[in-house]
Amino acid sequence: MTDLPAASTSDAVPPTHGVSFSEAFRVWMKIALLSFGGPAGQIAVMHRILVDEKRWISDSRFLHALNYCMLLPGPEAQQLATYIGWLLHRTAGGVMAGGLFILPGVIAIMGLSYIYAGFGHVGIVAAIFFGLKAAVLAIVIQAVVRLGRRALRNGVMIGLAAIAFVAIFFFDAPFPMIIVSAGLIGYVGARAGRPEFAVVGHGAVPSGAVIDSLMSDEVPDHVRPNLSRALKVSAVWLLLWLTPVVALLVLYGEANVFSQIALFFSKMAMVTFGGAYAVLAYVAQQAVEHYHWLQPREMLDGLGMAETTPGPLIMVLQFVGFMAAFRDPGQLSPMLAGTLGGLLATWVTFAPCFLWIFLGAPFIESMRGNKVLAGALSAITAAVVGVILNLSIWFAIHTVFREAVPVRSFGLSFEMPVFSSVDPAALLLSLAAAVAIFRFRMGMLTVLAACCGAGVLLYLAGLI
Repeated sequence: MTDLPAASTSDAVPPTHGVSFSEAFRVWMKIALLSFGGPAGQIAVMHRILVDEKRWISDSRFLHALNYCMLLPGPEAQQLATYIGWLLHRTAGGVMAGGLFILPGVIAIMGLSYIYAGFGHVGIVAAIFFGLKAAVLAIVIQAVVRLGRRALRNGVMIGLAAIAFVAIFFFDAPFPMIIVSAGLIGYVGARAGRPEFAVVGHGAVPSGAVIDSLMSDEVPDHVRPNLSRALKVSAVWLLLWLTPVVALLVLYGEANVFSQIALFFSKMAMVTFGGAYAVLAYVAQQAVEHYHWLQPREMLDGLGMAETTPGPLIMVLQFVGFMAAFRDPGQLSPMLAGTLGGLLATWVTFAPCFLWIFLGAPFIESMRGNKVLAGALSAITAAVVGVILNLSIWFAIHTVFREAVPVRSFGLSFEMPVFSSVDPAALLLSLAAAVAIFRFRMGMLTVLAACCGAGVLLYLAGLI
């Protein structure tokens, strides 16, 4: 049962008459198939379709929902889809919107994982991924620049980003500590009325937005904060999320690779704030340096897969889970183990995303216009710029240089590239990708395709 009046099957029905579940299904599937280009591109697609074209939600309510999703651990674009789906059609709408958003990526990444595991070391395939890595490095740097332009509006925000970068890159500071500290600074600053933490206003609200029009008449029951319902939501989604985790730990113990995947990605789902690139910074360090599931260059290959397929960039975690289980299959065949490992990583990564939305969204809806919350978000976003800068440098070290040495002294903890080990082909291709993106403003998919082609040409020429 939905909260909005049912529309007829005709798309010509005025939006103020509501949105049918079948129409919503078609629109969310369209969004999912168009969701290339990372969180910024995915959010832009949703904004264009839901705010400008369909007029389902106003710009102000869309941004309010986005602000909450940016505060959460996990992929903000998928959570935003879940949030808006929930506003339209309760829990069923949220599950549909959030589930469809990741479905194309699940299928695509699984197929690419099969190819990579079976043929990844074949010359042509390796050359394609060589090109992908160069393009991915340029794309991550572009993400730093884009987010920085929006978030670093003054000296205080620039300072927060710089401190976050130094803390995580040079001192290996825990990511959750950086986010919590930034949020507290933003909270205190906004509460004190400091202008540096004020949020810049956005455009006017379009009239006739479906959700906003109906909310102005009477707030639906599921949007009202309710403690009893919150407890039920928590019980159901915690059970769905943690049952496979507990079962694996009980049956196989902590040393089993499936138990490690379930436990690690469950922990990751609770502590990785700040969007996809911030998540990848944390996962790359843990999966590569702690668990040794894959090599740094393989992590970049996985990110290249996620960049070239629809859905959240965090779908790279499915690739990580696949490779971890593929290399430690136990009694299973490697491909079957990899399939189960990838799906397990996906489940424990995304199940909590639904919990955060269904549990917190009613309370967040009641806090629209809260300047203190917005101030905390502004500070967190600034810190995330520093975290993503850390990710881009980590990628650069493992893309352009063949060797890096750890530095562990005087409290420092970082990797220093061996400059004599620079890979000329990787350096030139990365610079070319950066010029294409920043100077000629070429699209992401164009740059990715060109770099893959360049990788193949370099291989055929015997240069890699």
